[in-house]
Order: sequence, then C-alpha cells, then structure tokens
Amino acid sequence: MKAHFNRASLLFVCCLITLSNTGCSSSGDVKSRNFEFSSVVKNDIDLVSETHQRVVLNALKELAIKLYKRNPQEWKKGGYDSLEVAVEEITADPFPEVEGKTSIECIRLTFDENYQGDRVKAFIVGMESMVLASYDGHRSFYLHNMLEAQKLYDSARNMELASWLVRTKYAENGKLFLLSSGGTDTVNLSFERLFGKMINAQDMLAQIMADRGHRQIKNIIQAIATAFIPI
Repeated sequence: MKAHFNRASLLFVCCLITLSNTGCSSSGDVKSRNFEFSSVVKNDIDLVSETHQRVVLNALKELAIKLYKRNPQEWKKGGYDSLEVAVEEITADPFPEVEGKTSIECIRLTFDENYQGDRVKAFIVGMESMVLASYDGHRSFYLHNMLEAQKLYDSARNMELASWLVRTKYAENGKLFLLSSGGTDTVNLSFERLFGKMINAQDMLAQIMADRGHRQIKNIIQAIATAFIPI
C-alpha cells in the first residue's frame, strides 16, 4: 500500500508542477489512463516520462489548430478537405515527413523563402519529431529505458527559439511567415501559454532525469539567434 501511495503521489505532484503557471483548459490536457498490464514493468519515472510527453504532444496538436485557424491558406495548400483533417494527418502516429525532412530541418522549412508548401505542417511536424527524438524515439517507457537529460533540456531551448521565430520572422514581402501571437495590435497570449507549457514539461523532465542519473545539465547559450541545437 505504501509503494502504491508513493507512486500515485509522485505522478500527481510532477504533473501538477509541470502544468503550473500555464493553466488547465476546460477540455483537460491530462486524462487518467486505464490499467495496462505493461504498467507492471514500469517504474515511477517511466510513467512520469509518458505523462510529460503526452502533455507536450497534446499541446502541439492544439498549437496546430490555432496556427491553421490564423493561417487557413496553409492547410489548403495540402489539398485537405478541412482544418480538422489536416490536423489529424500532421499529428498522426507515426509523424509524417515534409520533403524528406524531420526535426530541426523541418522546422527551418517554415521560414524558407523558397518553400511553397504548408508552413504550419512543416513547423508542427518538425516540432513533433524533435520532441520524439528527445525521448529517443519512444512513446512508451519501461524499466530499461534511461532518457538523456541533456536532450530534453536542449529540446526546450529549441522550443524557445521556435516560439521566437514564429512570432518575429518576416518574409521578403514584409509579412510574417506564419501569423500567431505577433503581427497584430492585440497580442494573443494563448500561443505563449502553449509554448510555455511545452517548455516547462521538457525542462521538468530534464531535471528529473538529471537527478536520477546524478548528472549535470550543460547550459548551452545559443550564440546565433537562428541556431537550433541538434537533438
């Protein structure tokens, strides 16, 4: 009974801290899961890792919806029947590629003058695949899995850079590549809250993994504004 209580308490506290200062939407970002037999070969950290990853991927799906709503011309480029269909495809497991690119290279396509495709898809798919790489490509975790704190930390720094770029990066025609919280007189803070939620989740898990392995996270300073950190 004591072991069960400790596990439940750890999960609750970690999720609560991760979502603090970002708010919880009425739709609910974290939902209880039915019991799975595989859970008996997981430890507390495995379950916490899955919870944090789920928070980030759900936030990216919500971000895709918001970006498509502000940039409807993008989902139409892909020939989708609707915004909803476009979102389901770009967030499907496994994640698609964009012109054979994933992760950082895919995010960069979003701000490439020569790219004529769906920029929301490039941005979201790039973010999704970068996040998955920080979890070593896994969606489920078991006793033998040991995530690298540095990868998780670096992915959070890349999210900060991606957030800044999507707000401030202008094309040669003087327009933002993608409308989000920038480009208007009224700042849309919902975009910032989503990025903050994802960054907090990755940073928290990075610290948990660093403490678990008794390792020090290297604070990398991105000297060049557009330099993503390889994951």
